[in-house]
Amino acid sequence: MAEVILENITKIFADTRALDNVSLAVPDGSFVVLLGPTGAGKTTTLRVVAGLERPDAGTVSIGGRLVTGFTPAQRNVAMVFQQYSLYPHLTVRQNLEFPLKSPILKTPRPEIDRRVKAVAEMLRIAHKLDNRATALSGGEMQRVSIGRALVRNPSIYLMDEPLSSLDAKLRADLRIELKRIQAHSGATLLYVTHDQVEAMTMATHVGVLDRGRIVQFGSPREVYENPASVYAASRLGQPRINLLPAGLFPHPPAGARTIGLRPEHIRQGDGQESSVIRVERLGDQTRLHLRFKDCELVTVTDAHTPLRPGDIVKISPANPYYFDADGMRIAHGETT
Repeated sequence: MAEVILENITKIFADTRALDNVSLAVPDGSFVVLLGPTGAGKTTTLRVVAGLERPDAGTVSIGGRLVTGFTPAQRNVAMVFQQYSLYPHLTVRQNLEFPLKSPILKTPRPEIDRRVKAVAEMLRIAHKLDNRATALSGGEMQRVSIGRALVRNPSIYLMDEPLSSLDAKLRADLRIELKRIQAHSGATLLYVTHDQVEAMTMATHVGVLDRGRIVQFGSPREVYENPASVYAASRLGQPRINLLPAGLFPHPPAGARTIGLRPEHIRQGDGQESSVIRVERLGDQTRLHLRFKDCELVTVTDAHTPLRPGDIVKISPANPYYFDADGMRIAHGETT
C-alpha cells in the first residue's frame, strides 16, 4: 500500500470546473471517504488518481512516485465501480482470476489459486466460485466485483459508490465487511459516496467536497463535531442539523447569521416554548418535530416519551454552532 498525494489538481470539462485547485493527502493504510452531492467532483477525483482522466493542472503522486503522466496500468491501482462490471459469460472464479492473469502481473498459477480462495472466503462467496456471474444476486455480484479488486495487491483501492445500488440491509452488511477487510489488510482505500452513513461508519478520514473544492478534511468525528461551514455541517448527521436564524436564541456571537443545532444539542425542559408537530418513534429513540417561532426543527428524546402532537416543550440550545453570512463557522468566544 502507499500514500497518495494530489497537489493543486484542476480539471475542466467544457465550461465546467469539475476540480478547482484540489490538494489532498491520502495517508498510507487509511480509509478516506470523499463525501458530497452529485456534481461535487468526487468521481472526477477518483478518475484522476486512477489515470482515467488527465488533470489540466497539478500533480498526482503514489507511494512517493510522480504518476501524473502514467497510464492506469502503470499506476498499479484497483478500481471498483458503482455497476458490477463483471464478465457475464465467466464463472465467479474466472472473474476473480482475470486481473491476476494480466501480462503485466505475470502471477504464477498456484498464487492465483491461493489469492482467489482467500478472497472468496473473506467475502463469503467461496461456495459460488463455479457459478456463472449471471446466476448471482445483486449483492453477490457486487461482492465479486469488490473481490476482483482485492485479489490484486495494488498501491491503492479506488471505490466509486460500490454499495449505492444495493438494498438497505445488504448495504449495511457490506459496510461492515469492507471496514473489516480494510482494517485487517491495512489497505489504502479512497472511497466515493454521497451517503453520510457510509462516511461516518467506515472512514478514518472524510474529505467534504463542494463544487470541485475540498472544504474540510478530517476524521468523521472531527467533521461532525467541529464543522468549518454550514455546508460541511449539513453533510454529516442523521437527522440533519437544524439551521435557523441566529437571532432566535439570546446572545448570538457578533456577525452570526445562522445557528446550527444538532438534534442531540437541543436541551429540553427549560428555555423558550415550542410545540410538537410530529412524533417519530424509532424503537431506540424518538424524534420530535417541533415548531419554534415559525421555524421547524428536529430533536431526539427518550424512546418512551409520552409527548404527542400539540404538546408544548421548552427548549434551549446546547453546544450550538454559529455561522456568518458566508456560511463560515464563527468561534464561540465572540459574543455580543
